[in-house]
Amino acid sequence: MLPLVDIVLIMTVNPGYGGQNCITGCFTKITDLTRLRIERQLDFLISVDGGINEETAGQAAAAGADVLVAGSAFFNAPDKAAMIRKLRG
Repeated sequence: MLPLVDIVLIMTVNPGYGGQNCITGCFTKITDLTRLRIERQLDFLISVDGGINEETAGQAAAAGADVLVAGSAFFNAPDKAAMIRKLRG
């Protein structure tokens, strides 16, 4: 299926409600997808959703994630612009 998709979403929490902690063991899926993308010369984005915050954003990006979905970390931040800078950093 990978040659047919534009984006692959990796859920790093159990779907259902916001504010959960990231299941960092899921990052191996990101690493595996990154490897497959390179080996097979594919062109899809890897998106990560669940428990993304200033700590886990860097870990997900290091594993190969292209798109980070941050819900609670962003919406609960008193300074949203500062949170975005932290997530991008």
